[in-house]
Amino acid sequence: MNHLFQRLAAFALLTVLAACGAPTVTTAPPTAPNYAGFQDGAFYIEPVDAKHLTPQTVRTEVAYTGDEAPGTIVVDIYARKLYHVMEGGRATRYGIAVGREGLSFQGSATIGRKQEWPSWTPTANMIRTQPETYAEYAGGLPGGLINPLGARALYLYRGSRDTYFRIHGTIDNASIGRATSAGCIRLFNQDAIHLFENVTLGTPVKVRTLEESLAAEGPYMDDAYGRAITETPEAMRKKEREAKDVLALEQREAKEKAAEEARLEREAEKALRKRLADCRRRGLDSAACPPADGSA
Repeated sequence: MNHLFQRLAAFALLTVLAACGAPTVTTAPPTAPNYAGFQDGAFYIEPVDAKHLTPQTVRTEVAYTGDEAPGTIVVDIYARKLYHVMEGGRATRYGIAVGREGLSFQGSATIGRKQEWPSWTPTANMIRTQPETYAEYAGGLPGGLINPLGARALYLYRGSRDTYFRIHGTIDNASIGRATSAGCIRLFNQDAIHLFENVTLGTPVKVRTLEESLAAEGPYMDDAYGRAITETPEAMRKKEREAKDVLALEQREAKEKAAEEARLEREAEKALRKRLADCRRRGLDSAACPPADGSA
């Protein structure tokens, strides 16, 4: 299971990032009740680490001046925000991550299906282009804590046709606010559940064009950690400063990884010497010495 998690986490984490190393953000609340851990049926959803909670990623009620009717979901893949429009010129805003599949969708659709703890099957193109990663899951992966669709999924349809565009949870909280290599529109699992419970089948969904995004949100840029932020001169200067922190972090993590790999190699060599010594005491030569896992 650990191997499977590592495989899935690997493709979920292929972002333009120093993602997991983002520092704790002091402007976010030190504790966020909306992102606490809790039991959801058979699965326990872990709390979201405060370092992933920024003013851009936390769920927030905001003023909304768009033309969309209350109840509409509006997705901005450029600013990496999702709005659920409410009455009275208000909306709930969620931070999102956007993958390649999310970037390929334009226009409008409706929610044609809702699923708790959805199963996941890689597309034929994913299997064809990266068989070493996806081929073993061609038959599908059941819903659960290692499933890249997370705790909830909303499936977008046009009429009776599945668009294969999904709004869903994630196993990778560090990705929220960032561009990712795969997936559609991801939310923190806590946010995916919140949105899931507040929308119904038939809910309209609109994905903004770049022009609509710029008109509504203004220009955006990625900060040094790959998160979408408003583009300002100060933000650009801050990115230059933080880029040094990112480099230092990457170097430190690489050093720690190398040290851990060296430690594991030493332990493996020590275990091998001990096993061979035990075999010699039993009168067995190295060729006849049974493997450490006990298999013959």
